[in-house]
Amino acid sequence: MHRLLVALALAAVLAVAPAGCGGGSDDGHAGAGGRPDLKVSAAASLQTALTAYGDAFGEARARFSFAGSDELAAQIRAGARPDVYAAANAELPDALHAEGLVEAPVAFARNRLALAVPAKGARVAGLADLAHPGVTLAIGSPTVPIGAYTRSVLGRLPAAQAKAILANARSQEPDVAGIVGKLTQGAVDAGFVYVSDVRASKGALRAIALPDRLQPEVTYEAAVVAGTRHAAAARAFVRGLVSGAGQRDLRAAGFLAPGGR
Repeated sequence: MHRLLVALALAAVLAVAPAGCGGGSDDGHAGAGGRPDLKVSAAASLQTALTAYGDAFGEARARFSFAGSDELAAQIRAGARPDVYAAANAELPDALHAEGLVEAPVAFARNRLALAVPAKGARVAGLADLAHPGVTLAIGSPTVPIGAYTRSVLGRLPAAQAKAILANARSQEPDVAGIVGKLTQGAVDAGFVYVSDVRASKGALRAIALPDRLQPEVTYEAAVVAGTRHAAAARAFVRGLVSGAGQRDLRAAGFLAPGGR
């Protein structure tokens, strides 16, 4: 068991360290220009917005690891220590805070779910089509936020319809990027993603809007990871997500402001 825990922790650290925007050392010390490397573990759906924000962030060189929010939380629990954690829900950051692994989380964005289909040659025109025999669907796994939100949508449909739709799910992906990949590769006919993911596809996908009565509350939270050596820069990064340049980049990418609906 001890060897397994050590292996998991090492794998987690390696998974966080290499990804990024901007260069520099991997040890987190200040590099060229005296700016430290700030490691940010963030939900895959944030890639477009946070990459833009990180490119212009002046207090540090942002280095990103994008994946499913649940996977990133598991890495932190296993010993990985990024400086900032940004999730596609509130539950995971709140749980890490309760465990003493991150500082108090703050909400910084909202999103909406959409049914995404290829922009050309789509076989699906609406929710009703998802239950038809032969239709293929990609959804998120139950543990990742996009998967939980999708099941919330299906839970508000008649039971028989929801069961038929789930029966057509050919893929359960570990993050929303996997769903987008299946769609753009033509591997499935439709998938539940965030509205911001359709925008980020640059015309490859088309969004079919879901009725308001089916929409879940999709709130993103971020937190400074406990023990960071770059607390000031990490807190500045989170502040910018809430009300600074990061918020502008989020809105440009299709996210909504954190307050209200």
